[in-house]
Amino acid sequence: MKSWLFLEPDKSEVLCVKKFSLIFSVLVLFSGCARLPDNSSKAYSTTLSGSWEDWADTELGWQVSAHPDKTGVFLLSDGLDAFTARAALIKMATVGLDVQYYLFHDDMTGTVLASLLVDAADRGVRVRLLVDDMGLSGRDHSIQLLDSHPNINIRIFNPFSRSKARMMQMLTRFGSVTRRMHNKSLTADNLLSIVGGRNIGDEYFSANPVVEFGDLDVLVAGDIVSQVSDSFDEYWNSSYSYPIALLTGDVDLAEFNEKQDGLKSQYLKAKKSKYAEELQATDLVQKTSEALKRFDWVDADVFSDPPKKISDSTRANPVSILSDVMGSLSDMENELLIISPYFVPGKEGVAFFKALVKRGVRVRILTNSLASNDVKIVHGGYAKYRKSLLRAGAELYELSSKLSKKMKKKKGGSRASLHAKSFIMDRTKIFIGSLNLDPRSVVENTEIGIVFTSSKYGEEIGRNFDEEIGASAFQLKLVDGDIQWIEKRGEKEIIHTTEPHTSFWDRASVWLLSLLPVESQL
Repeated sequence: MKSWLFLEPDKSEVLCVKKFSLIFSVLVLFSGCARLPDNSSKAYSTTLSGSWEDWADTELGWQVSAHPDKTGVFLLSDGLDAFTARAALIKMATVGLDVQYYLFHDDMTGTVLASLLVDAADRGVRVRLLVDDMGLSGRDHSIQLLDSHPNINIRIFNPFSRSKARMMQMLTRFGSVTRRMHNKSLTADNLLSIVGGRNIGDEYFSANPVVEFGDLDVLVAGDIVSQVSDSFDEYWNSSYSYPIALLTGDVDLAEFNEKQDGLKSQYLKAKKSKYAEELQATDLVQKTSEALKRFDWVDADVFSDPPKKISDSTRANPVSILSDVMGSLSDMENELLIISPYFVPGKEGVAFFKALVKRGVRVRILTNSLASNDVKIVHGGYAKYRKSLLRAGAELYELSSKLSKKMKKKKGGSRASLHAKSFIMDRTKIFIGSLNLDPRSVVENTEIGIVFTSSKYGEEIGRNFDEEIGASAFQLKLVDGDIQWIEKRGEKEIIHTTEPHTSFWDRASVWLLSLLPVESQL
């Protein structure tokens, strides 16, 4: 299994990367070094723990006490529910909020959550927000203003230098700034935490009128929350995390107070949307409290990559939570369901699945089609393994970009894309987290996830998988050496002989991208 976990590029890729490295070195000489400030003196802090007695519903604490050796889990598959849960945790927090995300957009849902964090800070809650720098270009000033609140601390993980163009740094610091913190978690008072696949942005919470991201999170309670908090503390205090003020300088508190009017104006504007009206019609705390009373109390573990995974020193001895995740799922007997939006198994992965099929395990994989994939170059990396996977006996499904009539009516979007990352073994053991099955997640980026045992949720996810592939996905078949995409419309089957809902130029561009020797970066 280890050879699959740590995919090694072929010799041609190694040679190409060496040539690129030489070019990058020359670029560094001519462009100058993009240095970061010294952050060794930044303040050290750890999570703050609240008390169930201070929360709106003390029955939550009773449940935790009644299950001392178990973890309470509640699935968040619906986008609106996932946003409601986050908003409720922020509203219920009494001492501390720890928020860690790869992307935190400044759109409607991002603005609303930011405003709720300010509200929490206003009532004395300490807010620690850790965001990867990949999606923050041009946003330093607004982040700096939030950070100026006495109770809000913001740190940026693996930042780009503010003295050089980002695009140039993608070349001159290749292998450094190209490795990112992909973790996603939100923890309130060290009592409740949400971990999963969602970033903060409209498309993740059924609030984008154009695209609907199918995603999955899990809300957890019990001692496992401390494990999530320990991981957050490790990242927060790591040498890769930089206080935003250290990167951009201080801002005057008077300016912050003045700018708060603008933030509140954005919040009020967001509240007038149809999405926000649905949210306002819900008693956030009450709905979340009711959900918590339906917790399934199970055995669970948190797996989290260390921050040092992004350092060059780990390349010789790679680290990945995938080894722990697959180890915990290794005793499967009947079925493995894989849901991964970006799926590049490599030759070793194909061999792994082939071995499972050979010993009687049914392997079914759901990933994005070309039309639904938002990262086309990754699709190019995946496409070259489709025939091998089918020959190995794996069942392969690709999500259609077209929402079903039922989903359109419910969500209002026009295009679907898969973003959930989950593995289900024998409909009993489940992984939910930020980990894609591709070299970037396994080798390059840091990830977090939770493995738990639950027949209740295993069966639920399994049923949803069966429904999804029947209503919204193409099944791939190998016929006379060529791939066919089978689309079901009721009792009728429609056979596509090229990638469905794509143009010639879509397919040609992906084919060209697939020729690049960059699989290790996908």
